[in-house]
Amino acid sequence: MTDRSTSHETSDICLLLRAHGEQRWLIYEVIPVVRQLEHPEGLPPDQRGAAFAYLEALWIEARDRARDTDAAYAELEPPGSGDDYSVHEKARRYHTAVRRLRTSLAQRVERLLTAPATSPRASRSPNRYASF
Repeated sequence: MTDRSTSHETSDICLLLRAHGEQRWLIYEVIPVVRQLEHPEGLPPDQRGAAFAYLEALWIEARDRARDTDAAYAELEPPGSGDDYSVHEKARRYHTAVRRLRTSLAQRVERLLTAPATSPRASRSPNRYASF
């Protein structure tokens, strides 16, 4: 069997898969913990420290996934260099949507991990969590 895929198609598909994986990670792993910490009424006080530590670990993984997605975006061939322009554009739009989700979520995570007073993470540096 002959492999007819070009590097352009491969880079498009790689970006689509990376962006999809990052999006699912943020939605199904990170956001539920963020919501729980933003509305801690149902969270026993003795479990808040563990929840913050878990969020910190999830956020480290999220930043790693973001770097992988952005690296796949950097490998994307320029438009018009491949056969299927629609896949190329879908990959670029998906990456843009995931970046927006990532940025929005980063603000929420930063607020939680650098919150003063009641947070056990209050003594941490704000810049440590903010950017990708």
